Amino acid sequence: MNNETILLVDDEPEIIKLMQIYMVQERFRLLVANSGEQALEIVRKEKVDLVVLDMMMPGRNGIETCLEIREHSEMPIIFLSAKGQEIDKITGLSVGADDYVTKPFSPLELIARIKSQLRRYSKYASSQSANDTIEIDGLTINSATHEVIVEGKPVKLTPREFAILELLANNRGIVFSVEHLYEKVWKDTFFEANNTVMVHIRKIREKIEADPRKPTYIKTVWGVGYKI
Repeated sequence: MNNETILLVDDEPEIIKLMQIYMVQERFRLLVANSGEQALEIVRKEKVDLVVLDMMMPGRNGIETCLEIREHSEMPIIFLSAKGQEIDKITGLSVGADDYVTKPFSPLELIARIKSQLRRYSKYASSQSANDTIEIDGLTINSATHEVIVEGKPVKLTPREFAILELLANNRGIVFSVEHLYEKVWKDTFFEANNTVMVHIRKIREKIEADPRKPTYIKTVWGVGYKI
């Protein structure tokens, strides 16, 4: 029996009614939001295991909502969208979604994708649960609690920032290209002109380096990538 909580974010009553039927059959606990603002409020107050998120909504759209959720959580996010072009899917996945389903869709297929993402996330969470602590010259990284401490002071990183830092720290001395970092952390195929990794590296340096312009932890290997 499933007991996970699914948040469905959509402003179409027909889709909500349809998915309520299938969610009940699958024994999922279903929460419903009709807007991005309402979805964020629910995520802040409730334990949500997966979000099914309409990409196109009035007010705060799905992309903005996804980006906001990703600042605080790695829970699976599945986009629903009437846009089926490849560029739309790339956009959705690049902002942090784990899957993309085009409307009109099969409820059974969506349920299958939900179960697949929940299984994948459960394995990922289990692999991250070991109480490993990495210490590098005043920098402490706790993989179990996702805590980062620099010179005795706690530093708050987003889940993506933490994943990048943890990956580099676990492979100290190894140079990771931008493409390799993206594919490892985002679990997606890298595409040209994507500066997402560089932006995240800059933000990490601003938080952990005494002087981000002269980093002592995350080093740039020009023309190759980054390493610790």
